Amino acid sequence: MNERDETDATGAVDAADTTLAQLIERARALASRGERVILGITGAPGAGKSTLAERIVAELGDELAVLVPMDGYHLANVVLDDLGYRARKGAPHTFDAFGYLSLMRRIHAQRENAAAGIDGVVYAPQFRRDLEEPVGSAIPVHPETPLVVTEGNYLLLEEEPWPHVRALVDETWFLAPDESQRLAWLIDRHVRFGRSPDEARERSLGSDQRNAEAITATAGRADAVFRLTGV
Repeated sequence: MNERDETDATGAVDAADTTLAQLIERARALASRGERVILGITGAPGAGKSTLAERIVAELGDELAVLVPMDGYHLANVVLDDLGYRARKGAPHTFDAFGYLSLMRRIHAQRENAAAGIDGVVYAPQFRRDLEEPVGSAIPVHPETPLVVTEGNYLLLEEEPWPHVRALVDETWFLAPDESQRLAWLIDRHVRFGRSPDEARERSLGSDQRNAEAITATAGRADAVFRLTGV
C-alpha cells in the first residue's frame, strides 16, 4: 500500500488516520521479512516522531528492532558557535548530514559485511536533550537485528546528500498531526527541557517554524503520510 498524500495550498498535509497499534503491527511486518530493513519516520518538529519510534522499538523488543535517530548528527554547540549557526540549531545546515549518510550506508550493508568479516556491531551517536549535545558511540546496532528505525526532520529533503539517505531507507512514514496539536506538543517539549514558556513559544514559532515549513513540503515523497488518532 502506498499512501502518498499531497500538501494543499495552505501548507496543510492530507494524512491517513491511523492508530499506534496499527503502525506497530506494520513495523512488525517489516521486521519479519527475514532481512535488514530500515524504516524512516519523519515530520515537522513536534510531530511525534521520537515518541512513535521509541514506542515501536519498545513494543517489538531488542531482538527485532533498534532506534537510530538522525539527531545524533547535530553539530556540537562549540562548532555551531564557531560557524555562527547557533541561532538556527536544528536547521539542515546544522547537522553532519554526510556523517549520517555514512552511518546509514554501514547499517544498510551491515549483515553482509559482518558475514564477510569486514564489519561488526555498529555504534551510532545519540543526541542528549538534557545536554543539548550529541554523544558518540552510544547506540549499538547488532547485525542480527532485522529492523532499524531511524527518525529525523530531513529524511526526505531533495538537497544533497539527503536523496542518498532516502535510497537506503526501505519505507518512510511522514507524521502529520493537526498543526495546533503539533505546536502544543513542541512548546511543551521545549518547556520540559528547560526553556521558559515565552522562550518555548518564541522558538516554536520562529526558527522551528521555518524548519517545519521546509519539512512539510517534503511530505509527498514519503511512502505513507499518517495522522495518529487516539493520542
